[in-house]
Amino acid sequence: MKTWFITGISRGLGRALAVAALAEGDTVIGTIRSGQSDIDHENGILHVLNVDLSDGPKIEKAVADAFGLVGEIDVIVNNAGYGLLGALEAATDAQVEHLFTVDVFAPFRIIRAALPHLRRQGKGHIVNITSIAGRAPSTGSALYSAAKSALEGLSAALALEVNALGIKVTAVAPGAFRTDFLSSHSIRKSDVADVDYANTIGRSSAAFDAAAGRQAGDPQRAAKAIITLVNAEKPPLHLLLGSDALRRARGKIDQLVDEIDAWDAVTRSTDFAEEEKCR
Repeated sequence: MKTWFITGISRGLGRALAVAALAEGDTVIGTIRSGQSDIDHENGILHVLNVDLSDGPKIEKAVADAFGLVGEIDVIVNNAGYGLLGALEAATDAQVEHLFTVDVFAPFRIIRAALPHLRRQGKGHIVNITSIAGRAPSTGSALYSAAKSALEGLSAALALEVNALGIKVTAVAPGAFRTDFLSSHSIRKSDVADVDYANTIGRSSAAFDAAAGRQAGDPQRAAKAIITLVNAEKPPLHLLLGSDALRRARGKIDQLVDEIDAWDAVTRSTDFAEEEKCR
């Protein structure tokens, strides 16, 4: 049996993961912004903490309370977050600051507060839910992609810091899943862009609207995949979820390799000349 700390269990992937973990008989400490959870379960133990993830001190208290409730936590899942779509030019400072507060700084604060406990345990698994947008951005997602790229980088470097301490890290990058991510509950849009963006931002915005409720990804199956990875003896550092995420990632890798090869000579030209290296 495992003990989980999962942010954002009121809906979407966080809810699906909490339900799946409880069905396994595990203990789940889940966060929601306010109110009570309506998750109905026959197995496992559920604790719910009310936490506003834009409030740093409350985040740190929630982590302390979580460890106080159960003593040890096996898996920490930074799931809660939201998207900001639209033209970068049209976004306000306040919109961008809040996005990074919730999607980047909240996971950072949770991890920082949890690490002393995980080090003391000598074990633990940190799972950061990023997005394929953080690895292979699409049009209209510049700021959301930036936030998720930051979490990707944090995860990869953190793994180097804590691997020797018995702590594992995985960055999970989902594609489009049939949750309410594209609804007003989870998505924000910057102001209407200039007409010059009609063929880029305009088309991408229409595509996002059309995709709502028709995404190929099944959140229940995604939850099972995450349970599989945390039960693995050697879990991956990076995991893609969804065939669309796989397609976009492979396309990005191919593009990157082609570009590296095309500019190989220029890249190498910036080193000191051989005779200068020896000075």
